[in-house]
Amino acid sequence: MQEFFNGFTNLLPNIIMFGIAGILIFLAVVKEYEPTLLLPIGFGALLANIPLSDAVGPDGILSILYNAGIKTELFPVLIFIAIGAMIDFSPLLKNPFMLFFGAAAQLGIFATMLFALILGFDLPEAATIGIIGAADGPTSIIVAQQLAEKLVAPITVAAYSYMSLVPIIQPPVIRLFTTKKERLIRMEYTETNIPKWVKIMFPIMVTLLAGTVAPSSVSLVGLLMFGNLIRECGVLDRLSKSAQNELANLVTILLGLTIGSTMIAEQFLNIKTLLIIALGLIAFIFDTIGGVLFAKFLNLFLKTKVNPMIGAAGISAFPMSARVVQQMAKKEDPSNFIIAHSISANVSGQLGSIVAGGMILALVPRFM
Repeated sequence: MQEFFNGFTNLLPNIIMFGIAGILIFLAVVKEYEPTLLLPIGFGALLANIPLSDAVGPDGILSILYNAGIKTELFPVLIFIAIGAMIDFSPLLKNPFMLFFGAAAQLGIFATMLFALILGFDLPEAATIGIIGAADGPTSIIVAQQLAEKLVAPITVAAYSYMSLVPIIQPPVIRLFTTKKERLIRMEYTETNIPKWVKIMFPIMVTLLAGTVAPSSVSLVGLLMFGNLIRECGVLDRLSKSAQNELANLVTILLGLTIGSTMIAEQFLNIKTLLIIALGLIAFIFDTIGGVLFAKFLNLFLKTKVNPMIGAAGISAFPMSARVVQQMAKKEDPSNFIIAHSISANVSGQLGSIVAGGMILALVPRFM
């Protein structure tokens, strides 16, 4: 009996991880929360926590993939090519003013860094936890890999989980910081055609400007913009479709399984993980607050008011956040359409999160 009890006690951490893996798979399959990532992550965690599993370890296939794709940052960077090929920057080019919302909605990164420092995390760990507020999985992985490798698993799980929960997290925060009158504000949208040469020059100029401001973001911004250049140049349709489909699907599978394999009980089940998950929620909440309050601040000076809800779309969770904002606007007034403005802010958030990640990678090592 004692041996059975001891054996059960030894297996308890693994059983807990099986439960966590099951929750991730449940959220992916039943709730359809980011299924393309949560399902592979959950199953990867399952494989890694089977006692004596040969999937992890020096010769384990998942460990080999981790060393080849995460440690080298290959998988996250390849994902950016796919994302760039999927994004249409036309709404942002029609309304460049929305770039400011993409910057304001990064408040969660720095607010969470401060909270993490207060809780006793060192600066690299605090910066890594803060980047959850970028609402950008690949950026979170790269920053974690460079500054606090041991936190890659909880950081990634928190980032992708909260991205999938944006429709649940953002609405109550938006309602708390806006009035009904503000949520009813209509915004005019004038349809304009963006010349092809502008669409082609945009990714090139963004790469040069962002790379100059934050050289550590060149690989992230550069390959995101390369993917977009493939999309917009008009002569590489086959490559653009491959990046959006085959490349995105393959790398997503490998990325999810590999991240899941790092969720080993001995490393994952600790107080730090719980704190990181709690701080990740704070990051998303402050992102939303930052964008909304920035819009309200602008309304103090603008004659033509902006709907403060679009500020919440400034986070990088594309296109979920923009859809949430439009759904809220439609709920208040079925004839109010602010989706174009929301998409513009959401796209700018994608750029803002990458630049913020690059700045953290550039500045934090100088203070270590």
